[in-house]
Amino acid sequence: MALIVLAADKGSPGVTTAAVALAAVWPRRALLAETDPAGGDLVYRSAAAHGGMLNPNTGMLSIAATARRGLVPDQLWDHVQPLSGGLEVLVGLGIAEQAAGLAGLWPTLGSAFAQLADSPNAPADVIADCGRISGDTPVVDLFPHAALVLLISRTEPEAIARVRDRAAALSTKLHGGPRGAASLATPLIGVILIADPNNSGKLVNQVNDMLVHAQTGARVVGTLAEDPAGAEQLAGRKRGRLDKSMLIRSARKVTSDLYQQYGAAWTVPSQVQQQAAGHVPGQQPGQQTGYSGHAGAGR
Repeated sequence: MALIVLAADKGSPGVTTAAVALAAVWPRRALLAETDPAGGDLVYRSAAAHGGMLNPNTGMLSIAATARRGLVPDQLWDHVQPLSGGLEVLVGLGIAEQAAGLAGLWPTLGSAFAQLADSPNAPADVIADCGRISGDTPVVDLFPHAALVLLISRTEPEAIARVRDRAAALSTKLHGGPRGAASLATPLIGVILIADPNNSGKLVNQVNDMLVHAQTGARVVGTLAEDPAGAEQLAGRKRGRLDKSMLIRSARKVTSDLYQQYGAAWTVPSQVQQQAAGHVPGQQPGQQTGYSGHAGAGR
């Protein structure tokens, strides 16, 4: 299984740009899902493979009706569109009001996303762009199904303070607090910094010290280059050698490091991982099963 969730606290750190960059260079087949309840951006910023606009009605909006009758992971492909360049995407909602149609379906979507890697027909890892989150954001119900929750942050002092506090809040919600987080329960929480490559090494050490001091259980797993020109190329608004941009080169480094560190675990079928973590297929995380929830929770 490999559902990788990307999210951020306040501000505009570039979650969508980071999600597209990582999905574009992911080591295995990847499906990018725009799961931000506030609405997606790809319809407005990216062209479809046929050269025209992406269809805003095919994606998260169309999948809502299917998911209410139950969702087999391979059914996700019926709602996918290819971007120019070939990246396969589930286009996000048009406006926040449409998120009401997904009420109660986020755990079902999370389970289907996580199990897509086990599909005998068309396996893929799912990179989910969840946008900005807060304590009551419904998309957080996807997170217990993820292998990694990656918080995207810039490096201004206020941004680093927010990502520290958001990591601590997620650790409590997903792992049961610092004691649970210390046992490396699933999903792991990581931080990706958007940083000037010339200063990233020093910043990584500083942010890791803050995360450890706050007992978040999270750590910095990589840095993406702050590269406005590369972001413009990725969105198709500027010509140039995208593969040579600092943004894409740094994305390759992040995905390579993640896969080297965690890839072996992602090859284990999701049902085996769920049972090892105390989940029984068909039941929601936290539901009483004889186990107390996620591995490490409350220990």
